[in-house]
Amino acid sequence: MKQKNIHVVGAVIVKNDKILCAQRGESKNLSYKWEFPGGKIEAGETPQEALTREIQEEMKCDISVGEKIDHTVYEYDFGIVHLTTFYCTLEKGSPVLTEHHNIKWLFKNELPALDWAPADIPTVEKLENM
Repeated sequence: MKQKNIHVVGAVIVKNDKILCAQRGESKNLSYKWEFPGGKIEAGETPQEALTREIQEEMKCDISVGEKIDHTVYEYDFGIVHLTTFYCTLEKGSPVLTEHHNIKWLFKNELPALDWAPADIPTVEKLENM
């Protein structure tokens, strides 16, 4: 059976030199793994539009999307995830938990301590080395 391709975007939201990390909920694939918040790109959306919408829906706050950090392709048992991450800044509001189990603001050298979803690890490594 051919794996389905899933195109997703992740927000690396930076505030006071700290990065927002989000822990997936229990009911999701990869439960309790950490990720950069975001979600699927819908038909007709640019990655930036998808990210702005997803953060608005998931975390009830407004972001502005900056430059691309990384693009990773990772094959999970549920499909092939194509993840593009972007630097983002908070424009309005503070992230609230609607879908995630937990959130943390961490310095980039603290990121590797968390148990990240595999597709997010290359971005974590890039950030750590910047």
